[in-house]
Amino acid sequence: MTDSSSPITWRKPDGSVVSCFEKVKVLNENYTELRELLQDSLDDALLMGCSEAQVREAFRQLIDSIQASVSEDPDAI
Repeated sequence: MTDSSSPITWRKPDGSVVSCFEKVKVLNENYTELRELLQDSLDDALLMGCSEAQVREAFRQLIDSIQASVSEDPDAI
């Protein structure tokens, strides 16, 4: 698990590091936005009396159910 304050090293399918500054910037912005949305959603659920464990499991299931709409591109620069 990654601490929200520590940067993520984004990797390509072959394990090499994504080094393009703009790509890393977009990936980090997307991650931050998603984290904030999940935090707000979790807080709302708890304020409405939901089980934290059940909400977290629902979020995990949601992530696991998402199918990529594009293929990995090992040749992306």
